[in-house]
Amino acid sequence: MSKIDLSQYQTLIFDCDGVILNSNKIKTQAFYDVAKIYGHESAQALKDYHIRNGGISRYKKFEFLIKNILRKPIETRELNKLLSNFSKEVKKALLTCESATNIEALREKTKNTNWLIVSGGDQAELREVFKKRGLDSYFDGGIFGSPHTKDEILSNTTNSGLIKHPALYIGDSKYDYLVSSEFNLDFIFVSGWTDVVDWESFIFENSIISTKYLSDISDS
Repeated sequence: MSKIDLSQYQTLIFDCDGVILNSNKIKTQAFYDVAKIYGHESAQALKDYHIRNGGISRYKKFEFLIKNILRKPIETRELNKLLSNFSKEVKKALLTCESATNIEALREKTKNTNWLIVSGGDQAELREVFKKRGLDSYFDGGIFGSPHTKDEILSNTTNSGLIKHPALYIGDSKYDYLVSSEFNLDFIFVSGWTDVVDWESFIFENSIISTKYLSDISDS
């Protein structure tokens, strides 16, 4: 990774899955497991869609399952049941999965910088998990997730003054990079836990700075 001066930023924005927590594989498998009541082909189609659309909320993905894969009208009861089952599948694993090391060192290095989580994960679930794992206190700017999209969250937090420029977004998906560009945020791609199969060509083609793990930034 090219050395980056973090002291230049007033705001650091972090994705959760694949950046703070090593949880991408957990959620990928959970999408399949929850959808397998509709059969292997439908479950695999949802799993593939999830991998292609990392960073997009589970709400949108289960809506896609019902509307585009199953070709049924979206019914609130069915959607909520899928979301509930998914949450049950992943919550316990999120409490115990590997987390990024040296977060405290990075926080100390950027103690005058506002920190936010902007994730595709469920907001209530994220806040519960981060509190139980003792991570919530690092993110003084707040922990945000779905059902709002990342675009909506970044728009709201920018308008409310939580995000001050210059700002840096640290993510592990193509969507993270696209949304960071939309809001004029600098971007670092974290590759060590990413689900993006062609991430190397993606960062090369877009001249994106990358690091293997978040700890590499605090050590730089």
